Amino acid sequence: MRNAFVLCCSIAMMGAIGTADAQDWTKSKWGPADEIGAANYMTPDLVVKAASLVKTGKTYPLGMIVDSKTPAYPPRSFKITIVQPGQAGIPGLGPNKATYNDDIVDTWVGVGTQIDGLGHLGIEHVYYNGNKLADFADPTGLKKLGIEKVPPLVARGVLLDMAAYYNTDVVKEGTAFNVKEIDEAAKKQGVEIRQGDIVVFHTGWLGLVGKDDKRYSAGEPGLGVEGAKYLTSKGVVAVGADNWAVEAIPFESPNLFEVHQILLAMNGTYILENLDTAALAADKGYEFLFVLGQPRWRGGVQGMINPIAIR
Repeated sequence: MRNAFVLCCSIAMMGAIGTADAQDWTKSKWGPADEIGAANYMTPDLVVKAASLVKTGKTYPLGMIVDSKTPAYPPRSFKITIVQPGQAGIPGLGPNKATYNDDIVDTWVGVGTQIDGLGHLGIEHVYYNGNKLADFADPTGLKKLGIEKVPPLVARGVLLDMAAYYNTDVVKEGTAFNVKEIDEAAKKQGVEIRQGDIVVFHTGWLGLVGKDDKRYSAGEPGLGVEGAKYLTSKGVVAVGADNWAVEAIPFESPNLFEVHQILLAMNGTYILENLDTAALAADKGYEFLFVLGQPRWRGGVQGMINPIAIR
């Protein structure tokens, strides 16, 4: 399964074109200038309704802790260095001997909990809203679809506890969540998925980190192709999970990262990876206020994040 990692960058040339269907997915319903995709579904009235879900004030950090040992999609890595600038050999700065620490982070952005922006993954070098790679991608930053364009994501969050649905602590790798599984899990929990929601799957997969990193990296349960089409048809803003790619791996077909293509390229629906959902699932927090302000790095493709669930 490690080959799935190596093949990631080959998807544009290896036939994911079959996902494009007959409709012209390259034209956004929000117009030719749109760069925020499904974030358009967030309206002030929906934000107000989402805020009304807060009853206890309990907060849940959905970002995982990251260090140099955090398993990540090859060749991604993370390193932090702590320094004391200009303080070597002296008791401190100024007559009051002030001292301080700074940090330098040398990292790939797609490590740990992350948001995939709309410029992350496409179909044959075409991305959301028909943007062609040659026209908007640059080594110094994306000229369109940069992560700085994403507005604050404040919405009703819905957690689907798939581990509870399958009556297991960790859902088996390759298990795909499609229409049947999504509807049955939602019905079991007494929730419905609505336009403007952010849908999050709990699978128990993130619990493998530090215990069985090899298994964690080799595959995962997750959203299936039909499930992705189903959620985008409902108008969700983003889909997340407690694993590294959100979608089921091994894949359901020879197509690689087809769910990514359906969500990002074809519908402008954001992907939230490696969410720490364990505490939220333990409290049966199936409906909550979701809040995220991503780093506003101009031209960035992804963002390392720590979303907050509030109940």
